Amino acid sequence: MVDGKGAMGECKPLGFIPFLQDDAADRVLEAVARRLVAKGHRVEGFIQHAEKDEGQCCGAVDLEDIATGRRWQIMQALGAHARGCRLDFNALSDAAVFAEGRIRTRPDLLILNRFGKGEEQGGGLRSVFEAAFMAGVPILTSVKQPYLDGWGAFSGGLSEPLPPETDAVLQWCCDAIARARQVRDAA
Repeated sequence: MVDGKGAMGECKPLGFIPFLQDDAADRVLEAVARRLVAKGHRVEGFIQHAEKDEGQCCGAVDLEDIATGRRWQIMQALGAHARGCRLDFNALSDAAVFAEGRIRTRPDLLILNRFGKGEEQGGGLRSVFEAAFMAGVPILTSVKQPYLDGWGAFSGGLSEPLPPETDAVLQWCCDAIARARQVRDAA
């Protein structure tokens, strides 16, 4: 079983849930965020809500800011006959700028719903991942199977795969938060 610790028993600063289908990872991230906030931790970042409407190529996809509840609809519905829905880069950019500003407050943990194609190619929420890492804020995300190699290149061995189980992910988060506090206190 994955325990969220590296070879030396030290908690790595980046945790990710590898997945094939979005729903399971989304549910775990949301449950973990809610439980950490209820325990009094300062959690920043986004959870994703997706709704598929009958007859559309895809439904609405919103990012919800964990701390404030603010939402951004990040997918553009292009109609029933479109080959695919497209990411709304303006909405995603607005969300990224908002999140980067929140990272300056030094939260206990950052949760970002995905590391995907956009982040792999240098866009999407990649700047938010980078800002949090540079600030020493532990990061929890999910990575769909096609982007695992890109995640590995990005994280440079500093990430830990986690099972899609709320309790296991919550334990990793608590360990990562404690380790980040130790590092900050020692500085």
